[in-house]
Amino acid sequence: MTTDVHVFSPGRVNLIGEHTDYSGGLVLPMALSVGITIRGATTPGRIDLTSDTAEGAVSYRLDAPDTAVLGSWGRFLPSLLAQLDLGPEVGLTAHLTSDLPPASGLSSSSALSCGVALALAGPGSAWDHDRMALAQACRQAEIDAFGVNIGIMDQAAIAVSGTGQALLLDCATLETDPVTLPDGLDVLVVHSGVYRQLEGSQYNDRAASAAELTRRLGPLREVALAEVEALDDAVLRRRGRHIVTENARVLSMIEAFAAGDVVDAGRLLDEGHRSLAEDYETSNDEVDAMVARVRATPGVLGARLTGGGFGGSLVAFAEPGVELDVETWWKRAAPRGGVSFV
Repeated sequence: MTTDVHVFSPGRVNLIGEHTDYSGGLVLPMALSVGITIRGATTPGRIDLTSDTAEGAVSYRLDAPDTAVLGSWGRFLPSLLAQLDLGPEVGLTAHLTSDLPPASGLSSSSALSCGVALALAGPGSAWDHDRMALAQACRQAEIDAFGVNIGIMDQAAIAVSGTGQALLLDCATLETDPVTLPDGLDVLVVHSGVYRQLEGSQYNDRAASAAELTRRLGPLREVALAEVEALDDAVLRRRGRHIVTENARVLSMIEAFAAGDVVDAGRLLDEGHRSLAEDYETSNDEVDAMVARVRATPGVLGARLTGGGFGGSLVAFAEPGVELDVETWWKRAAPRGGVSFV
């Protein structure tokens, strides 16, 4: 017996708290209204997926995993199935459509893994009820598949976010708090024009630097900036300065939102981009030029690179109704809920 399946899995934009998740820091993402839609039916013992944006099809038989056809975009599936442990009768035949721009740094890979995971688990399942556990399973599946030592932010934002609110996530404890955006603030998401792929980038180098900083100084959430500045390694000094000040910016952003201070919120975005560009070195000349172009638009209050970096998208804060004059994809965004059955 088959059952119809219809799931929407959103992309995410991170407002502040970049490259802090894999060292147990603070992040403030929100789920987007654009994402991946999965339509199909349960098919016990087999998984067959097609996509309107990815080449090839994914084919997996639970009784014959050696015959799997995964292509480049289905590599997460064997690890995900192992993480979910749903038994031999689980299955899905579905077509995936997406309105996320490609290589945009808006977490299409996690939207894919979280969406497929929920579709496989089904409504009312243990994984449906424990969304943070779902996020952890998807994170591990992505690490296993792509070899990038990502943190939990993307999967948590996609799995746990509530409608109309951003998500404050403590990546050490996995505690979450909903955060309401202030009135009089538009969130703009803008593709930089530089297409991004974390696999093969310097992302793992940054994660390794964070691990070395933790080995030398202890948990980075508890480290004072003066301890970082005393390091004799110039590169680690810059990396640590970003992480320590970025965690502080998350708390300052929460305060700015609570006070309705949209000007200060924009200032924090600007500071965050300078830190990413100069201390964490995840930006480049093309991205910096797009940040400057967006920032120069009348009514824009602040702008920065968002996501893993090395290209992808920007997030900007603006006065209501601001229009951007750019050739790339952009969208006025509002927070929505996480992955869900439709």
